[in-house]
Amino acid sequence: MKKIQVFIVDDSAVVRQVLQAALTQDPDIAVLATAHDPIFAWDRMQRQWPDVVILDIEMPRMDGVTFLRKIMAEHPLPVIICSSLAESGAQITLDALSAGAVQIIQKPHSGLRDFLQNDAPEIIQAVKAAARANLRNIRPAALVGIAPAAVVTPTLLLQKSTEKVIAIGTSTGGTQALEVLLRALPVTVPGVVIVQHMPEKFTAAFAERLNTVSALEVCEARDGDRVLSGRALIAPGGKHMRLIRSGAQFAVQVFDGPLVKHHRPSVDVLFRSVAQMAGRNAWGVIMTGMGDDGAQGLNEMHNMGAHTIAQDEASCVVFGMPKEAIRLGGVDEIISLQSIAMHLPRLIPEERKLAQ
Repeated sequence: MKKIQVFIVDDSAVVRQVLQAALTQDPDIAVLATAHDPIFAWDRMQRQWPDVVILDIEMPRMDGVTFLRKIMAEHPLPVIICSSLAESGAQITLDALSAGAVQIIQKPHSGLRDFLQNDAPEIIQAVKAAARANLRNIRPAALVGIAPAAVVTPTLLLQKSTEKVIAIGTSTGGTQALEVLLRALPVTVPGVVIVQHMPEKFTAAFAERLNTVSALEVCEARDGDRVLSGRALIAPGGKHMRLIRSGAQFAVQVFDGPLVKHHRPSVDVLFRSVAQMAGRNAWGVIMTGMGDDGAQGLNEMHNMGAHTIAQDEASCVVFGMPKEAIRLGGVDEIISLQSIAMHLPRLIPEERKLAQ
C-alpha cells in the first residue's frame, strides 16, 4: 500500500524535525520533504506533488495563508495548518480554514519534545484524514450554491424560548460546511447547538466569523446560556457542552471533563444530552468528519424520537462520522449539505414565520 507523502513547510528547524519524527512513527506515512519557506517549497513540489501539506502561517518571504491560496488555485492539495494558539493569531488561522485548509494542529510555544510524545497520534490522524479528504468539497468553490438567508433582526425572537432544538456535530471540513449551512438558515429557526472539533481559543473567533455571515446570532457558548430561536451556540474548544433544562426552557452547560472519543468538546456528549432533554422535539445533524464521534449519540436521539440527518458522502470532505452513524442505523435521512440547509427551515412553526 502506497504511503501518504507529506510535505512540511515551517521556518523552524526544530518544528520540522519534531513533526517529521512524529509522522514517521506510523508505517503508512512518509515525509516527502521539508522546507523553511513557501517559495522554496513550491519549487520543490514541482518535482513531486505530496499527498498532504503541513503548513505554518508566519514565515519569511510569503505567509502561509497566501501560499495556501496559491496551492488551492494552481494545484489543489489537502493542507493542514500547524499554528500556535496565540489569541491574536486566531483570526488569520480562520482565514486559512476559509481558504481551504482541512484542519488545524496546535503548535505549542515551547515544549516541542513533549508535544511530539503526547500529540503524535493526533498529528497522524489529522494527516490520514487530510489524505482522504474530498478536495472538491474543501475548495472555496464548494461554498457557492446556496443563497444566504435574509438578515432579520433577531431581537424579538430572542425573547422567546425554543420548543425545538437543532443539534449539529461536525469535524474535519466542518468549518466550511457550517458556514454554508448557517448562511442559509433564517433567523426564525429554533435554537441551534453545535459541536465543531476545534482547538481551544479558536471557537470564539470562529463564532464571530459566522455571526457576520449568518442571519442568526452565533456565539461561543457560555455556561448557562439559553437556547433560543434565532441563536446558534458553538461549544468552546477544550470544553464539553450539553443541553439542560432550566425550568421550562432549554439552556447549555459548559464543563470540563475527560476526552470522549478522543475529543473535547465531543459530539456524543451533546447528542446524548439532547436525546435525554429534548427527545422528539429535536433534530440531529451529523456532518463531515473523521472518526465516529457523534454516531452513538445520534442513534440515541433517533431512539428517543428525534429526526436525524447525516450528510451524504458526495458533499462531505471526510465521510467518517456520518458513515458510522448510518452504520448504527440511527439516521432517518442521508442528504447533501445543500439539502440539509433547505430541510432545517421546515422546523419553523407557522405562527413564528415573519410577515413577508
